[in-house]
Amino acid sequence: MFSNTTRRIALGSAAALTGLAMLSVPGSAHHSTAMFAWGDEVELKGVTVERWEWTNPHTFLYVRDEDGTRWAFEGMSPNHLVRYGWTRRAVEPGQKIDLTYYPLRDGRNGGFNVTITYEDGHYLNQFGEGGTQQ
Repeated sequence: MFSNTTRRIALGSAAALTGLAMLSVPGSAHHSTAMFAWGDEVELKGVTVERWEWTNPHTFLYVRDEDGTRWAFEGMSPNHLVRYGWTRRAVEPGQKIDLTYYPLRDGRNGGFNVTITYEDGHYLNQFGEGGTQQ
């Protein structure tokens, strides 16, 4: 009924249209926060900043506690954080801070960073305005 050439052209056209359709769908994938005990805020005091990564899609804060244990914290995107006073230089290696976080559910040292508090009492919050601790 159809020649091999006609069949190949039809299949090729269908494949090309499918490919174009897939490219036109916006990418809105985002990973889940299920790995964190969201809302169960924990304090970690007197840590030393090792590294602050101001990267998309999420920031990362690496610290060491007074016992020398390393901790890793994910944060919101730079685009989000600048709205609440955070900057690329919000924390520097060697700086002492206190922080709050939502812990990882699997018990590893880390979680989702919520606030950082500087030695002078000034703090930054990833979900709202910063200020001074009372």
